[in-house]
Amino acid sequence: MAENSKQSDEDIRKAASDSVRQGESVRERVRELMLNTLTSRRFDREAIRETVRVVTEGVSLGAEGSRAGTRQSVAEALRGMDQALAKSVEAGQEAIHRLLETGRGVSDRELQQALAGLQKLEEDFVSTVSQVAESASERVRPEFRDAASQVTRGGTETGRQIAAAMTELTRNLAGTSVKAALAGIEIAGEFGVRFAQIASGVLAGMADAVDKSSAEAKKHS
Repeated sequence: MAENSKQSDEDIRKAASDSVRQGESVRERVRELMLNTLTSRRFDREAIRETVRVVTEGVSLGAEGSRAGTRQSVAEALRGMDQALAKSVEAGQEAIHRLLETGRGVSDRELQQALAGLQKLEEDFVSTVSQVAESASERVRPEFRDAASQVTRGGTETGRQIAAAMTELTRNLAGTSVKAALAGIEIAGEFGVRFAQIASGVLAGMADAVDKSSAEAKKHS
């Protein structure tokens, strides 16, 4: 996993393309690529959105020469991306919990910003995939649109994880003023840095677990 931290956007784009072109275990390959890439970058909305864009572009390129059906290969790739993003939401949720438990100071505004960022991940995922689909080649574009619609029609795993996180966090914080319960934070950017660091660490652990699980599955296949 660590080697992905040295990969450029072009490397990641090519890895995604190769995963789709090979047509085997597409969902698992793309999910692992997404997770590994996300853990090598800062945990914030802009970086996550950029990762989605680069991987989706690779998926689009790979669909040109996919050994399996184009629509099925793209749909599987998008599901893998969705699963990785759902893990990101879970990591963000855990990071918020840890920050609150430390008692080192989290304001209402900062908490709201963190929650709002998590809520935007599904929207960013769907809009970015749609944008890339429109810029795909004429041969791939219709299949890509159908695959994207197929994945999002019933709701994404990312969206379901966001809903669960919001429900759980709202229930736990109901009737509590975070600002009153915890000391204020003086440095405006400190919360963002701590949140990103914790969430990245949690996500890295999740990615390692996925890697180990995949390796074990391959041994017994």
